[in-house]
Amino acid sequence: IDNSCKFEADNSEYLSRTPGSAGNRKTWTFSCWLKRTELTSDSNSAGNQHMIFSAGDTYMQFDGNAIWINHRAASENFFLATNRLFRDTSAWLHLVWQCDTTQGTASNRAKLYVNGIQETSLQSSTYDNMSQNYDTAMNNTVEHEVGKYSLHDTTYANPFCGYMAEIHLVDGTALDATSFGEFDDDSGIWKPKAYTGSYGTNGFYLDFADAADLGDDESGNGNDYTETNLAAADQATD
Repeated sequence: IDNSCKFEADNSEYLSRTPGSAGNRKTWTFSCWLKRTELTSDSNSAGNQHMIFSAGDTYMQFDGNAIWINHRAASENFFLATNRLFRDTSAWLHLVWQCDTTQGTASNRAKLYVNGIQETSLQSSTYDNMSQNYDTAMNNTVEHEVGKYSLHDTTYANPFCGYMAEIHLVDGTALDATSFGEFDDDSGIWKPKAYTGSYGTNGFYLDFADAADLGDDESGNGNDYTETNLAAADQATD
């Protein structure tokens, strides 16, 4: 991976796109590499949240330095939170969020992978709160945002602080981490590999290779994201 994008919360920096038509809201995969530059306290409360990606009331964030995935709605309130706390600002993490609400077993409808391994040690989970065939906000015609919570303005947006790289959204397919990475044969370290599958209607791939157009979608779909307060200087190599 040659490039990443640096997000600074104090500058309200984020990327956004609102799909013109809905894709598959039941089945999808989100993948990204990231490295944090600022932490919060370990309390999962307001003000201790850094948003990674959001689509309406469906979002992934650091909350009290744990990783949370949420689908919040009046009728459904699903969340999953890791026991592990992620406080290492020198380390890159690979996160994969797999969603498939068509699954008959509730615990198979949402999975989180960190560096190639599914997170099963959870401080909290409400799998039964996501009904079978539930339509999430992902791939719906609502604003999708990288680095901010799309349902709040910039004052209460829980913005992300750090670097992100190699961001994929795959619309219509539930994938595990091996579609995006692999363990090195010699070191055993989880490392990236090229994704070779399709992306579906609202899927995208951000590689941040063009400093003049950091929201450029390289999936072939042309689902470009709009930069807000990001500039060429926010392209990074690390």
